[in-house]
This record gives sequence, C-alpha cells and structure tokens, in this order.
Amino acid sequence: GLLEGEAKGETKGEAKLLMRQLSRRFQPLPNEVTDRIQKADPNTIEIWADRILDAKSLEEVFLE
Repeated sequence: GLLEGEAKGETKGEAKLLMRQLSRRFQPLPNEVTDRIQKADPNTIEIWADRILDAKSLEEVFLE
C-alpha cells in the first residue's frame, strides 16, 4: 500500500544519493556497483553510506 510505496521511494532516494557520493569520491562507478546499490536493502545502503567517510577505496565501502 501507501507505506510500502513510500519505503521504496525512500530507499531509491538513498541509493541515488549513495551513488552520487561514491562517484564524486571514486569515479567512475562500475556498472556492477550501481547494480548492487540499486538492489540493496535500506539497512545495507546506510552501512555503505557510513563507510564512505573512512574508506580509502571503493572496495573498502563494500567489504562484507
């Protein structure tokens, strides 16, 4: 319903912001990274967004 749509929209916005931040810091972004972000859940996106602050490479952002 409405709440589900809002949650999807919020996740999409967070993913877009994460991709923008990553591309400014570690450009260019490989397609695999873009695809991975677009398929991620909100919690994972938040973890990656926090890691941008300290990561020295794109790979460090996505460490498991």
